[in-house]
Amino acid sequence: MQQSLRYVPFFLVGLVLASCTQPDAPAPSVKPVAPPQATGGRLDLQTMLVDASSSLPALTLSARVTYSEDGYSKISSPLQGPVLEVRAKLGQAVTFGDVLMVIDAADIARAYAAYVEKTSELGLAERNYELTKDLYDAQAMSRKDLEHAEHDLNRERAEFKQAKERLLSLRVPAAELSKPLAQQQITSRFELRSPLTGTVVERAVTPGQIVGAGTDTPLFTVANLDRLQVVADVYEHDLSGIRVGAMAMMTVEAYPGIEFPAKIAVIGDVVDPATRTIKIRATVPNKDRRLKPEMFARLTIAGHTMRPRIVIPKRAVLERSGKQWIVVQKENGLLEDRAITIDSIADSQVTIREGVTTGERILLSPSSLSRLAEDATATEGA
Repeated sequence: MQQSLRYVPFFLVGLVLASCTQPDAPAPSVKPVAPPQATGGRLDLQTMLVDASSSLPALTLSARVTYSEDGYSKISSPLQGPVLEVRAKLGQAVTFGDVLMVIDAADIARAYAAYVEKTSELGLAERNYELTKDLYDAQAMSRKDLEHAEHDLNRERAEFKQAKERLLSLRVPAAELSKPLAQQQITSRFELRSPLTGTVVERAVTPGQIVGAGTDTPLFTVANLDRLQVVADVYEHDLSGIRVGAMAMMTVEAYPGIEFPAKIAVIGDVVDPATRTIKIRATVPNKDRRLKPEMFARLTIAGHTMRPRIVIPKRAVLERSGKQWIVVQKENGLLEDRAITIDSIADSQVTIREGVTTGERILLSPSSLSRLAEDATATEGA
């Protein structure tokens, strides 16, 4: 429409007033009025009463089943050395702290030897300082001798602490280091333990193999298969109907006709610049172990939102000068065009964010009214 529709030709107002006398047919969020028959071969007009809807159309997304982000771990050895034992088998259930394998780590032997040496040197420095202090108090040693003994003690304390922290970094238990030196049982045998409870789903190590921190391939992958995750990509215009905590249903090709309940856990904060999509993640219970990671799936999110939305047919919206407009019928029968802000578009429906309120009546086919107005202008000009 090139001009405002606030004032339209008299015969158009008559058509609009006639449409208001028709009864509304019940519908979920739209109440259309039966169109009046226009004279002279002109097009019919049709209106609808705007109502709030708390639901949006269901959204079905292509997805992929994966391990839960906090339910799996790829495990490598922090130490280098030959593998003495491999205790965990592929498919074996393990609990937190179970030994997966044992290696002969020469780093532990060297670090422990340095620790024992520093323990001895620290004890010697402590005794030397106490003796020097006693002699200083008895005026048998100079102040310089006492300061020198104190300096040696502080150096040995720092080196002892460094040696102990090195052992702790090599996974030597702190409780073992707290024992008296004669009671400590520390060897070069290093036990690699599981960081979580789950199932060994990958294993890439054999006895005798040399492993170390520089190995790119994880030695074990342990995962909790009782709870998996489904990952899907959502386009920007579909994001408004999705919220964390919402329930969805997932299907996979392996089990036709069976739906698995999923709960939206994470909505990504970054838009992929290549695909213009946002990743969403949902958790899926898997107690019976039917679902397998890397399965292709379809995730259906039932239409709903936290607040009511105004949803109108797409054909009720006009686009002009890069903006969207609707035609609103006022109580006195006059019409006005009004700019709106669209929240999302799904199939043939448009969700309105701003520009119209519930209880107002709008034209379902404003393009028809535009053609009528153009015809009327041409008739008056003739």
